[in-house]
Amino acid sequence: MPVISLNGANHYFEQCGEGTPLVFIHGAFADAHMWDSQWQYFSANYSLLRYDLRGHGRTGASSLDRYSMETFADDLGGLLEALDIQMPILCGQSFGGSIAQAYAVRNPEKVRALILAGSMVAIDLSPMDKILCRVLFPGWAMTAAIKAMSVEKFTHFSLWLGRITKGKQFLSRDDSVSRYLEQCMLQMNSSEYLKIWRALYGFGLLPLERVSCPTLVLNGEHEPKSMQPHTKEVLRRIPHAEAGIVPDAHHASNMDNPQTFNRLLEDFLHRSKI
Repeated sequence: MPVISLNGANHYFEQCGEGTPLVFIHGAFADAHMWDSQWQYFSANYSLLRYDLRGHGRTGASSLDRYSMETFADDLGGLLEALDIQMPILCGQSFGGSIAQAYAVRNPEKVRALILAGSMVAIDLSPMDKILCRVLFPGWAMTAAIKAMSVEKFTHFSLWLGRITKGKQFLSRDDSVSRYLEQCMLQMNSSEYLKIWRALYGFGLLPLERVSCPTLVLNGEHEPKSMQPHTKEVLRRIPHAEAGIVPDAHHASNMDNPQTFNRLLEDFLHRSKI
């Protein structure tokens, strides 16, 4: 199993293909398998990297007491340096897109292009975000729930909460995708759950104006409406950013409709001459 030890964790990673480097960063509580439908498709023309974030999948737990978005951005930078990957295209889904933002803001000269799929730009950007995460479900309450519940119970609680606040099929229209994401969550331990939730709740708006590379924002057609302000903020702040919709897809748009997702990504890279 290929691993690289850095920043106090053994990071699992996979590489394939040749050409311009394209790095896939998965969402919170998932793993690198979520990019299976992109892996073979893009390997014909790009040098690909995907990896399991710390606390997730085959990378697993680390000894750090707390995580932040900067922690995950540091991990990404360490992997790129260790593997001698220069000027990559970064493609992140949800939490992975937030990590890509954090890295690109700190290293604008090192990113060739940025793809943000279903990615927020801050935990409390809109008034509705503020109500949900600061009033109805504040961080201290979520922390207490994680500590009090088993992983299984908290997984079911968090999925129930997502369905209540974002819609019945907020993750995916495909039952197999939803089951995969649920199984990833069930395999985590409670301390990692807690550290990842704290990283999510600590994510504030970054100076996205520093990002100068071509940027594409992709959302599923049935993405919760709460994502719209986040997309608008990216388009407002990042020069030359553009947005696209993946039809017949929900939050996990790269898994719900991989054919169209891949085509939109490929078209964007061709238009950007990458």
